[in-house]
Amino acid sequence: MARAARAAVLAAVLVLVSLNAGWVGAQVHHVVGGDRGWDASNAVGSWSSGRVFRVGDNLWFAYSAAQESIVEVASREEYESCDVSNPIRMYSDGLDSVSLEEQGVRYFASSREESCKSGLKLHVEVQPRRGPDVPKIATSEEAVLAAAADAPTTPSAADRMSGLAALVAAGLGWLFFLGLF
Repeated sequence: MARAARAAVLAAVLVLVSLNAGWVGAQVHHVVGGDRGWDASNAVGSWSSGRVFRVGDNLWFAYSAAQESIVEVASREEYESCDVSNPIRMYSDGLDSVSLEEQGVRYFASSREESCKSGLKLHVEVQPRRGPDVPKIATSEEAVLAAAADAPTTPSAADRMSGLAALVAAGLGWLFFLGLF
């Protein structure tokens, strides 16, 4: 019985430590275009103004797959001229997640040249990853401002580790009290 309890405690500690490791990496989910999504009537270019995109963040493109698809192009020239004839990636599901895995500039545009020329395109300058943080979802300007207002109260990784240590200590104390450890 004691051996099974020790194994259970060890498994619980490993799970808690694994969960804590997931908190360390910052990740923001950007819904492109905010509440209106990727739409020709939406000023996607102005939506991105002032936003910071970092390695590890995700872009979410929400659009009508029956009317639209999105391409990623390789160069600024293709982006500016809306040359969508040779994309490096195509997105056509209607809800696509794009992981920003490395630093640099990425260019997205409507696969329909006329929509692209009407401004339905987005360039993203991906910055280096920053320190530990809690994942956030930014869908609108109000959400971004609210998240920024909440930022100082977000616990640091050290605070979360202290909380984890307290939780593990309390669990071990309870097991000692019950005589299972």
